[in-house]
Amino acid sequence: MENLYQISDYTVHCLQQYNPIALVATTVLVTYVCTSLRHMYLDDMGIRKRISTWFFTTVKRVPFIRKMIDKQLNEVKSELEKSLAIPDHSTEYFKTIPTRSVGREEVLRLAAIYDGLEGPAYLEGRVSGAVFNREDDEEERHMYEEIFGRFAWSNPLWPKLFPGVRIMEAEVVRMCCNMMNGDEKTCGTMSTGGSISILLACLAHRNRLLKRGQMYTEMVVPSSVHAAFFKAAETFKIKVRKIPVDPVTFKVDISKMKAAINSRTCMLVGSAPNFPFGTVDDIDAIGQLGLEYDIPVHVDACLGGFLLPFLEEDNIRYDFRVPGVSSISADSHKYGLAPKGSSVVLYRNKELLHNQYFCDADWQGGIYASATMEGSRAGHNIALCWAAMLYHAQDGYKKNSKKIVDTTRKIRDGLSKIKGIKLQGPSDICIVSWTTTDGVELYRFHNYMKERHWQLNGLQFPAGVHIMVTMNHTHSGLAESFIADCKAAVEFVTQTTPSESDKTSEAAIYGLAQSIPDRSLVHEFAHSYLDAVYKLPE
Repeated sequence: MENLYQISDYTVHCLQQYNPIALVATTVLVTYVCTSLRHMYLDDMGIRKRISTWFFTTVKRVPFIRKMIDKQLNEVKSELEKSLAIPDHSTEYFKTIPTRSVGREEVLRLAAIYDGLEGPAYLEGRVSGAVFNREDDEEERHMYEEIFGRFAWSNPLWPKLFPGVRIMEAEVVRMCCNMMNGDEKTCGTMSTGGSISILLACLAHRNRLLKRGQMYTEMVVPSSVHAAFFKAAETFKIKVRKIPVDPVTFKVDISKMKAAINSRTCMLVGSAPNFPFGTVDDIDAIGQLGLEYDIPVHVDACLGGFLLPFLEEDNIRYDFRVPGVSSISADSHKYGLAPKGSSVVLYRNKELLHNQYFCDADWQGGIYASATMEGSRAGHNIALCWAAMLYHAQDGYKKNSKKIVDTTRKIRDGLSKIKGIKLQGPSDICIVSWTTTDGVELYRFHNYMKERHWQLNGLQFPAGVHIMVTMNHTHSGLAESFIADCKAAVEFVTQTTPSESDKTSEAAIYGLAQSIPDRSLVHEFAHSYLDAVYKLPE
């Protein structure tokens, strides 16, 4: 005790030589800085990203630097607008609502013109992902047309008015729960797509931790996880701890995932499979972490949800059989072959699901409650999904899954024999991912394939490309044609020098974007592209 008094007296003696006002001001300033740094560390951006953003924002304010940037942006904008150019269909574009109805026949005539602009590329199997049904079953198409007509104006927000759609959604959810090896407690809702299913799961697990008093929440995700998780993080103010994938297996590093867990972690995430490389993370191991730390585990099975359950020779554990798995997202409008857009988000029990629900008990319009982000929803999406699942059934999904996997492995095996191509991951389910080696410039390879009318997905960190195999790729001889064009692309790149058009191509711009340290510039590129999407031709 005497030592404490001595320390106190010594401290007072030392502080007496400073100006009291300066001392108080310094204390306030230091407290403010430390508090600000703590908030920056805990919030969704983090200290490093905030400082980096501030630095690049300041640099871009320098006039000559801004001028250089604007010049480059204008060039990129021009190229991106060119990539979206469509043939003139020699009719005026609607910029105001017509004064009088143009009539049924004219609407159908104009619709046929726009329908004709889409072209047959995806149905010919020359596009990665995008549309998963071959659309060659006339009976199926007519069924959807009739279903749409019956439920076009239905709205599940009013379950008493539209009991049929309500029951259809309940049936879809229950069929999917059983498909994912759930039990009688497993539950969920439908959504309009995979991104919304992911957002809903993130919302639910964030709310669970908020109810426990944690103001700042974090999610621990693989670096290969879908971008929708980052959209959810930005929307719901969740900090993301991104864990790298193993450079050989392309699965998330479990030890690093464990090290990133703390009291603010609201969820752990694994993919089945992931979008860039098509690999399934070790869901068993992630589930064990969830049980050990009492943290919900979400499995993003938007891609594999309607494939993996029907692969009889592959017993991949990713669903509710895995202890610790709390929620799963799966897209019925992908390999479930339903028309766009429908998806499901499933939970192990209602306690978890209730964290997704919204209720305003004090609204002047009455008690308002909704199960998903939307209020009104399109009942026809639910009805079309319900119809697709009944139409294709387990037998159909099993046959289709085998075709998808066989085609994927055929493409993988063919590409593995081409010198200059290096596979990324096992590529054994529905995605073949690769990069180029031995001096083969990836952006030129990608550009050559585009000129051959193959639309592939560009990847980054590391740079690569992939093809997501759909039913449209299962046409006889298509896989062989794709492999031959990939081989021709490698030969072309190695035997020729880059042209000016190569250097300014969309693929080259995409490659350049990976090397820009100021990621806000990439945002400006993306914004220019999205602006171009909404621009009517002159």
